[in-house]
Amino acid sequence: MTASLPCTAIVTGGTGGLGAAVTEHLLSCGWRLVVPWCVEAELDRVPTHADLELIKADLAVDSDVESVVELAAKDEDRPLRGVVNLVGGFASGRRVHDTPIEVLDEQLSINLRIAYRVIQAGLPHLIRRGGGSVVCIGSAASVRPFPGAATYIASKAAVAALVEALAVEYSGDDIRVNGLLPTMIDTPANRKAMPDADHTSWARPADLAEVIAFLLSDASRAVTGASIPVAVHSPAIGR
Repeated sequence: MTASLPCTAIVTGGTGGLGAAVTEHLLSCGWRLVVPWCVEAELDRVPTHADLELIKADLAVDSDVESVVELAAKDEDRPLRGVVNLVGGFASGRRVHDTPIEVLDEQLSINLRIAYRVIQAGLPHLIRRGGGSVVCIGSAASVRPFPGAATYIASKAAVAALVEALAVEYSGDDIRVNGLLPTMIDTPANRKAMPDADHTSWARPADLAEVIAFLLSDASRAVTGASIPVAVHSPAIGR
């Protein structure tokens, strides 16, 4: 699935701090992209491009999810072959006994339910067109927890479990499902929230975009059910 074989992918969160880098990179690889958005100010982050279709949508609303998938699947010459789930949220600061149950509900909704619902709506089209690739964003914290973020960590661990379950369930349909486990991602919002942190240790959006493009491509046809750590780029690697 490269520029020589034009296909379509949905990128949720494709106007966000990470998503804008993913959107730009996938467009450069020849993909037609359908990107749902809900914050108008974020639209300035993505380029104007003939292969980019933006659609206003609240992915917590089932009818909006269906509209996104219908738009992505309408071009028979460029079939829907990719679903990239970048929408997510973060909560921390309190231990479990001080955290209202509503915080867990919110984290499960934004990190798990939206990914589940978008994938669920896209699967029939992937099956009909002979397969494809699904990529989800998890978190390194799901395998290396830290105090004060149990609701976030639990929701991201659930995403990793969903990836493994889907990979097994749809292997016979030639649908690959993989997840990424980044450390803190170097986005403007994260820098603003943690101005005194060591940003050099954070994962770069451009690096994540390249890994996502690989997982969507035919070059990764042997990879499914994986939770892949994505660390900070080091120039020393590969010398």
